[in-house]
Amino acid sequence: MKTHKNLKGWQKSISFVTAIYELTKTFPKDEIYGITSQLRRAAIFIPSNIAEGSARKNTKEFIQFLYVSLGSAAELETQLIISMNLGYIDNQKSIAFQKDLEEILRMISGLIKSLKK
Repeated sequence: MKTHKNLKGWQKSISFVTAIYELTKTFPKDEIYGITSQLRRAAIFIPSNIAEGSARKNTKEFIQFLYVSLGSAAELETQLIISMNLGYIDNQKSIAFQKDLEEILRMISGLIKSLKK
């Protein structure tokens, strides 16, 4: 049976969530309710919306949830840039996270295109 767990974008975004949690463990403790929480929440929303959308009964709803995942990815990208600007992430790490996020965005966008056909 095919589920969201078979989707490469979901799999990659689950790994990405884990990486974000590891990254934010190094952030200042006074950011636990600030940027740390925001990054974690946005990261979790990506695979969560893919999963929820795939469980819906029709393709149109699934696509809508995929768009929400794209929005969370854009939010996460912004938060990574802010984290770099604040000195919480070095430039090299930021670039690596950006590349991973771009790959997830391509996967989700590709899924949307294939579902629209």
